[in-house]
Amino acid sequence: MSVLNVQMPLLNGQEQDLSAYKGQVVLVVNTASECGFTYQYEGLEKLYGQYKDRGLVILGFPCNQFGYQEKGDNATIGAFCQKNYGVTFPMFAKIDVNGDLAAPLYKTLKKAAPGLLGTQSIKWNFTKFLINRDGKVVGRYAPTTKPEKLTADIEALL
Repeated sequence: MSVLNVQMPLLNGQEQDLSAYKGQVVLVVNTASECGFTYQYEGLEKLYGQYKDRGLVILGFPCNQFGYQEKGDNATIGAFCQKNYGVTFPMFAKIDVNGDLAAPLYKTLKKAAPGLLGTQSIKWNFTKFLINRDGKVVGRYAPTTKPEKLTADIEALL
């Protein structure tokens, strides 16, 4: 069963049916503009540019649950990503990834790919989930894993 059977609002407020990405390799990342890992936007954009024509899509989900490092509204987040990193991959409205208000997508992702020692909670910004063309989670990567380290796993799925 595909984890992409949900709708989520984009930064502009428009609802996006994630099932539209079925048939593509999807990398889901919770992001933040004021995090020590924010520089990873550059690597994510590079991956997207390198592989989007072969079927990779990266979905960014801003989150303010870790150190309050994503304080801005959706327009501010979009402007930051564009101005500082030239982000062209889809960015979604700010969400929660943990707790009772966690987005349904993240509840499903965490259950499908638990973290270290089986924990389901997201530990920090820039946790990454890799989803194959059938919508199945095939990998979970720590915030410290730089986007370029995912190249071999992505290529294996393309």
